Amino acid sequence: MSQLNSFLNGFGEVFTSLASPLWNYPERMKKLSRFLMYCFAAAVCIGMLVWLSQRPVFTLRQVVIEPIVGQTLKHINQPVVKQQVLETVQGNFFSVRLEDVKRGFESMPWVRHANVRRVWPNGLIVSIEEQKPFGTWGGVDSHTLMNTHGELFVGRISDIGDGIQLIDFSGPEDASKEVMRLYEKANAWFKPWNTEVKSLALSERYAWHVKLSNGMKVEFGRDEENSDKTLTEDRVARLFKYWPQVQEKWANRVDAIDLRYANGFAVHLASASLKKNEIDSRKMSRSNEE
Repeated sequence: MSQLNSFLNGFGEVFTSLASPLWNYPERMKKLSRFLMYCFAAAVCIGMLVWLSQRPVFTLRQVVIEPIVGQTLKHINQPVVKQQVLETVQGNFFSVRLEDVKRGFESMPWVRHANVRRVWPNGLIVSIEEQKPFGTWGGVDSHTLMNTHGELFVGRISDIGDGIQLIDFSGPEDASKEVMRLYEKANAWFKPWNTEVKSLALSERYAWHVKLSNGMKVEFGRDEENSDKTLTEDRVARLFKYWPQVQEKWANRVDAIDLRYANGFAVHLASASLKKNEIDSRKMSRSNEE
């Protein structure tokens, strides 16, 4: 019974304290007053900032376009791009979404990457990495090019200066990086011949061949898909081993090499009139026993 009375008495004191007017407690009044003053000051500051941010002085008026370090912009019409950005960008200095501006630039032809930053009080600086064309993709009439990173982008050969020689690439659309990897390997393989790869084609079945700067075509087949990744390198090594014999017999007459044979290779001679014994001996299917 005493515990119940204690509980009722405590409850009554709390209820009386809550029901009493706040002004009966000076300390509480001071705390409440300070809190309301802080809230009012914060609201005024926020309102002022919103008002200031909407002033015309912060409307975006300047866009500076610059290349990344070590580059010059050759394919981007800066005045046209600046005007396009000013006409389409949403917001002012404070509210513009830099990520949206970045994506807008990167959707333009010849722009690989863009970095956007604000410049007080009404400007933007855009640093652009321009595409470096390295090859055509799908033929000279295609509007697709490959950059030095093995990435495809929309571009035209007519936009490129006469001094740039492009490699002719082709293959499945999602295999551009694989094509670049094969190009780099083949280019390294044939350096001893003082020749370079001028074209590389990868079929839908991932068989591939190259055309060298000396006019020779080399067929590799699908060896790169095999579990033994050194198979193609072994066949190239075999080609170099027996190449002096080929040159001794058919000096400067070979225009194609087929490396798809397991124990050797085949050569094709450029001459149209070949004796039968020459045709029979073109297939250098010699095993390592030779």
